[in-house]
Amino acid sequence: MRTFLFNIIKMKKVKLVSLAIAMACAAPSFAGGLLTNTNQHVAFNRMMSREASIGIDGVYYNPAGVVFMGEGKHLAINWQLAYQTRSIENDYALFTNNVNNPTTPREFKGKAFAPVIPSFQYAYNKGKWSLQAGFALTGGGGKCTFDDGLGSFEKIVAETAIAACQLAGAVDQVASQYGVPPVFTGENAFGTKGQYSYNSYMHGRQYYYGLSLGAAYKFSDNFSAFAGVRGVYASTNYYGYVEDIKVGNMPLYKVLDPTKETAANIELSCDQSGVGFTPIIGVDFKTGKWNFAAKYEFKTRIRLKNKSVNQVPSIGNLPANLRNAYIAGGVPEQAADAILANPAISGEKDANGNIIKPGAMQMLKTQFDTKLDEAIGEYADGKKITGDIPAYLALGVGYSPVNTVRVNVGFHWFDDKHATSYNNRQEKLDRGTLEYNAGVEVDVNKKITLSTGWQNTNYGISDEYMDDKSFVVSSNSVAVGGVYHINKKMDLNVAYFHTFYQHKKTSENVQLSANQSINYASDYTRNNNVFAVGLDINF
Repeated sequence: MRTFLFNIIKMKKVKLVSLAIAMACAAPSFAGGLLTNTNQHVAFNRMMSREASIGIDGVYYNPAGVVFMGEGKHLAINWQLAYQTRSIENDYALFTNNVNNPTTPREFKGKAFAPVIPSFQYAYNKGKWSLQAGFALTGGGGKCTFDDGLGSFEKIVAETAIAACQLAGAVDQVASQYGVPPVFTGENAFGTKGQYSYNSYMHGRQYYYGLSLGAAYKFSDNFSAFAGVRGVYASTNYYGYVEDIKVGNMPLYKVLDPTKETAANIELSCDQSGVGFTPIIGVDFKTGKWNFAAKYEFKTRIRLKNKSVNQVPSIGNLPANLRNAYIAGGVPEQAADAILANPAISGEKDANGNIIKPGAMQMLKTQFDTKLDEAIGEYADGKKITGDIPAYLALGVGYSPVNTVRVNVGFHWFDDKHATSYNNRQEKLDRGTLEYNAGVEVDVNKKITLSTGWQNTNYGISDEYMDDKSFVVSSNSVAVGGVYHINKKMDLNVAYFHTFYQHKKTSENVQLSANQSINYASDYTRNNNVFAVGLDINF
């Protein structure tokens, strides 16, 4: 009985506190590796492949090639608007115990909206040199909101409800040995069916601001090289809660602290910030109608410092609250004390009253403290955590069969596998991200250029890596746009691209008890739209 009772109590509390870790989500990256935005100029948004192009957007895409633009000052100002939805379908069987929505499979939707994604690129070309600077959102760029929480939230609440009912049955069974009628398994308490209700919400905001400085040198009319560095400032915020948890007809707070209605609530409020630096090198080679370019960005090492105000349930008063619950239910104080003094609950003691073999309550406290650290350790106040941006290799080939037509193809490799994240989550990846792209632009006349392009993004994700709080899925993006040549010194870029995401299906087994397990499947996908406009100016 003692071991059984301990396991039930442990399951209930561990799963309850584990909700805290489920309250983090990351705002989306719209293209590139796991923490990398490559849509830093409108020209990319309208063409998808700019790795071998010669233009002011090359400050990011082909910095070595910018030196071939000609002498003078060059400036690009860009604005983007991005809207994304996330969808996770989950067929977890215990969702049918939700009294407010007893259906499965269940679809959980999140919305990410970034109304203003700014960037600029600047170059000053003189002789054989090009001095360059750029500012953009290297990663993140918006806020993702789940108004009704996530499946990982509800899954744990559902399991907590089952465990609470089992706990109630075990405690009432011990009480029956003392002639005490059931208190916690009645219809006005937890009951026996595992039914539940709760409220949940979460949002995450993530911005990685990048400011780059560098210089390109033209060794000849055909070859140039670039070296520079990007400073990155990361600023993130996570907020979420799980509140008003009710099992059966009893609010969960009544067994934790009946004087405080928020005693069973879990709330996460965490701000993170950190700084990192990225060395960048590049080369460009021109020959006839062809242009070849390459760029390599080294890994950005970032350590994020937490500033948090979190709330988690406390179990320190659980024995006293159980005692009070018995007394409130009409159980005599002597009988209530005898129940809680049972060695299965309070532990075995020697003649001096010292605990020689912990009972369920003592072991629960130890387990609770351990699991609490595991659950919210990433968001503990003052703690520093890893949040590296992966190394990035870009290769491009450009070809112009006639002066009015330019064709580009490109390849990207992001070393996500070696960009350290919290708890080394990157080790669950099969490999880094691979991207392939192609684009074409045509000068319709002296005033108008039209362009289109395609990009395939292929993440090395595994089933173990997938998490509904922050996930990616492979995709294909298509782009359209154009340039209006206002005059010899100013060009107006406009663009739209849409990303068609694949579906990633996973399966998992959950062991509810020694004799009960549940298999369930999840289906992950996204939807993404980006609008952009920008102005290129030559001084």
